[in-house]
Amino acid sequence: MSEACPCGQGEYHSCCQLLHTGQQVAETAQQLMRSRYSAFAKHEIDYIKTTTALGQQQALDLQAISDWSKANQWLKLEIVQANEKLDKNHALVEFKAHFHDGKQAQVHHEASHFVKFEGHWYFLDPTTEQKLSMKQVCICGSGKKFKQCCAGFL
Repeated sequence: MSEACPCGQGEYHSCCQLLHTGQQVAETAQQLMRSRYSAFAKHEIDYIKTTTALGQQQALDLQAISDWSKANQWLKLEIVQANEKLDKNHALVEFKAHFHDGKQAQVHHEASHFVKFEGHWYFLDPTTEQKLSMKQVCICGSGKKFKQCCAGFL
């Protein structure tokens, strides 16, 4: 019997699982957002890490992410809006992640920014603790200065 994908777009084996296992890459920021939600629901923490901007991956608290992923029951994902063309390489996905924390139902509402680098979409994590200089090389790996690339989206 087939299992529904947590992202709400079909069966897991033919949807987000293909992204989680590296058999496919997300073609849009919205598809990446959906697969990241499914990764939280399926406890695919390595996928959460590898789909975060390259320069932010080391700052992630993977144990805290894993603990939060496992502590909640993931109910559904609702995409509010997606703007795939903020500019040539950046996109915005506004979503509501519905989950139950063991005490009550919760809704995490967020507008997330994404960057496309070398054919792959990455999440720009505004919560990573980093001191970023506008003149340093951008966290996305583009080689551009941070202020000329992702700074306006964090």
